[in-house]
Amino acid sequence: MERLSPLDSFFLFIEDGTSHMHIATCAIFEGPAPPYHRVVAAIGDKLDLVPRYRQLVRFVLWELGQPVWVDDPHFRLDYHLRHTALPAPGGPDELRDLMGRLMSQELDRRRPLWEAWMVEGLQFGRWALIMKIHHCVADGVSGNDLFSVLLSREPTTPVVGPSGWQPAPEPSGLRLAADSLWRLALVPYDELRSACRATLAPRLALSRLRDVTEGMLSYARRVPPTPPNSLVGSLGPSRRWAVARATLDDVRTIRRTLDATVNDVVVAAVTAGLRELLLSRGEPVDSRVVRTLIPVSVRAADERGNFDNRVSGMVADLPIGIDDPVERLIAVHAQLERLKASHQTGAGRQLPVLAGLAPSAALAFAERTAMRILRRMPQRTINTVTTNVPGPQFPLYLAGREMLEYLPFVPIVSGMRVGVAIVSYNGRLAFGVTADYDAVPDIDVLVDGIEDAIADLLRCSATAERS
Repeated sequence: MERLSPLDSFFLFIEDGTSHMHIATCAIFEGPAPPYHRVVAAIGDKLDLVPRYRQLVRFVLWELGQPVWVDDPHFRLDYHLRHTALPAPGGPDELRDLMGRLMSQELDRRRPLWEAWMVEGLQFGRWALIMKIHHCVADGVSGNDLFSVLLSREPTTPVVGPSGWQPAPEPSGLRLAADSLWRLALVPYDELRSACRATLAPRLALSRLRDVTEGMLSYARRVPPTPPNSLVGSLGPSRRWAVARATLDDVRTIRRTLDATVNDVVVAAVTAGLRELLLSRGEPVDSRVVRTLIPVSVRAADERGNFDNRVSGMVADLPIGIDDPVERLIAVHAQLERLKASHQTGAGRQLPVLAGLAPSAALAFAERTAMRILRRMPQRTINTVTTNVPGPQFPLYLAGREMLEYLPFVPIVSGMRVGVAIVSYNGRLAFGVTADYDAVPDIDVLVDGIEDAIADLLRCSATAERS
């Protein structure tokens, strides 16, 4: 039995029927498709490496504490791993329609919080594996790690026999409540111990306090709402999904020639796509910005393999008012550099730590209450989310088939009608665009704008190299 962290619990509590809090990937593999039972066997052989796939969330009686992970006594792999096929011709339109429908449905909280679909019938004899995981299980980086664990670096892998896994006895509701009360009794001791550690290293404690304060002030400057635009508003339960593509070689060429980072280039491309979307709707963009949340991994190198949330974030104002692609990239680079120096990421990292010092019953109650209040208030501070996660730069295999593409999905919440997740894999870069189904029927304008922005920056890079 393991208790969810405050951040993991937050991702549970924010879900409300229209804000779906699952992350997902669509992996496309070379054909022909293997038999379904081989995919089941290949994934089943790896389940011992990912305990969360066999665990479910249990809530504590009377909200006396944070939810806990317990083994599912009725776990069945064939419930979580489904089998389906695309209608002809099995092209990009059919795949993205299927992805949109699957992402419009929330996960069943009575079972482990993941589902997967083996999808046959793709063009060129290919097939896909769509994997959906609740955000309380993993963040973007650990989600990539978690998915990669199920795959192999070699086309052939040895068959592993049955693990003999047996679920641990499920705790009763009274035991969970008693455990929470015991933890509540230990709060004064934990706070005293934390205070003692701070007195042993006062300079470090003061430095961290100063950094957190600076970060919170930086966040506060971005609390006032942005000028209204159609990217902000209420959500329905249904989703659209589409993908823009690029290559890492092209992005690295732009980075090298125009003195930027890979993250600068992809954020600038998303900025250009959002600009094109708003212009196509006849909305003003001059001297305006779109405010985005940029999740940032704070996972230490020795924490890889821990499948939970270790994420903070920066809040950036994307300069959609700039038309010139190079000037726009320079503006994005300058702003992201300022944000890195503003300690926003450090402040965001410390908030869950500080929350963990609060009594678990009070924290659970506060998180639920905050969510109830926020759902009644229009959210206009953050317009969108842009997340960039590096993936493996070598081929991976499942059931003897090479994964050709790795396409991401990011959740959107109340007030955000569009989000973009960027994932790299084996030299390719995919921009997975999530949108509200009713509010963003023109999702292709954004996707085309992202790809056009990369092409424009590549042409500018070629011109700069010749000059």
